[in-house]
Amino acid sequence: MAVAERKSGSAQFDSNTAFALRYVVPGVVGSVLMTLGSFGVGWLPLSSALNDWPFIEVLRGTSSGSVVSKVAVFAGVALLLQSWLVLGFGVMHSNVDDRHRLWWTGAAWGAPLLLSFPMFSRDVYSYFAQGLLLVEGKDPYTSGVVAIPGWFGTGADPLWGESPAPYGPLFLVLERGVAAFVPSDPLLGAYVFRLIAVLGLLLIAWATPKLAYLNGISRSKALWLVVLNPLVFMHFIVGVHNDALMVGIIAVAVVVALRGSPAWAVALVALGASVKPIGLLAVPFLGLIWAGRRASFWPRVRVWVISLGITILVFVGLSLISRTGLGWLDALATPGKVRTWLSPPTALGMIFGAIGDTVGITSVDTMVVVFRTIGQLVAVLFIAWLLLKPEGRSPTRALGLAFMAVVLLGPVVQPWYLLWGLPMLVAAGLRRNEFRAVVLGTALLALHALGTSSSTQDTLFEISDGIGLVVAGLIVVVVAFTSPRERRLLLGAPEDNGLLPSDPAAAGRAASQVITGPLPETGSSGPAR
Repeated sequence: MAVAERKSGSAQFDSNTAFALRYVVPGVVGSVLMTLGSFGVGWLPLSSALNDWPFIEVLRGTSSGSVVSKVAVFAGVALLLQSWLVLGFGVMHSNVDDRHRLWWTGAAWGAPLLLSFPMFSRDVYSYFAQGLLLVEGKDPYTSGVVAIPGWFGTGADPLWGESPAPYGPLFLVLERGVAAFVPSDPLLGAYVFRLIAVLGLLLIAWATPKLAYLNGISRSKALWLVVLNPLVFMHFIVGVHNDALMVGIIAVAVVVALRGSPAWAVALVALGASVKPIGLLAVPFLGLIWAGRRASFWPRVRVWVISLGITILVFVGLSLISRTGLGWLDALATPGKVRTWLSPPTALGMIFGAIGDTVGITSVDTMVVVFRTIGQLVAVLFIAWLLLKPEGRSPTRALGLAFMAVVLLGPVVQPWYLLWGLPMLVAAGLRRNEFRAVVLGTALLALHALGTSSSTQDTLFEISDGIGLVVAGLIVVVVAFTSPRERRLLLGAPEDNGLLPSDPAAAGRAASQVITGPLPETGSSGPAR
């Protein structure tokens, strides 16, 4: 009977038309709805001439247009998430393993979103405004975008108006180039930055299957879980975050290191970190690859020193090109000014601070600082353990875990931060509960973004960060109990093993990546066991 089912499933999807109707078209419809909705509720600079277009005026200037736009965004995200889950069941439990079809599915889902107005964040307009600062000869590490005459018309978020740029020298060069190319049109500048983000996404798409293969994991499954992930479309394409470029360069660097060119890989990581300095976290983990899986402590230290030298050379060169020096070091704390319930240390600080404030013992500000400090200390200790006691895991997995620790124990968590380590973590394999956490977390955060963005605020209703999490959870529960396939994907089944090597050859590749440390010395009595 099982054989008959496999044959039936294979025949069903031998047809490209059947595959497209089942998996591709629903996701495309979702993307089109999101794009249309963005014209009404996406971030549009006040200075943009599109504000005067009749179609845009109707969507943005009337209550009915606003409601239609917001409903379209909600429906679009829900449909894209649903399409991803349906495809995921096919990839994980059926016969959907043709990577070329997955490539085209991702391209089809993403294409309509290239036209959307930025949503879920307006950081891209801060990129543009910082570029204008550079064009005017000002240092974005010491001057906020408020130093630009008429800065509010660029669409930059007032929250960051006086904050220094928290980005590395390479991205400042890109910012200056975009602003010089389109100096008077922030929206067009946002579209140029979107092309840069798409370049990063293409790098992720190139590297993820290769990383997965080297670590003994199915390339198709990794491609689905990482590249076709709704958070990638929502935050890297629609949200236009420069994190896409950083993650893409680092993922490529890990592939280069595993293929035997670790020095070039370290230079690439330095390049990625010069987009967002958090990427520097990858340098010592590439050092583990460079030293070799059987290296002892001091050979690793030697490689770490060499890696540090390469990184410094790259950063110094790029800082000279950008003519901004090392100001990025002082600006690293900029994102921490935001408080979100997604950050466990910050959430605990706000909860205990509110209790303490009620009884007159302490304040919310004090407890947030205390819990954030504890979280950062735990993250540092955990990363030190990953580096100093690496035996028993692959450097790829260790790097993914390190990124997750920095995010979850850090002072602020944005949904797209969780994508920093996702390619490495997935490519190295996920245990059963880890796989469920990634799938369920994706579903929750995709819906949570709707509760904390312009798509749900202003004229229809407002949802705070905490209530957004509750609403997202309720929607996921409804989805899980509506479809048996999606329920199994989200909640798992006893027979599911997660994302692990599926055959002896794959298991051998996975084992070849695990760090063992020096082999025991052999004595005269024979080889060591």
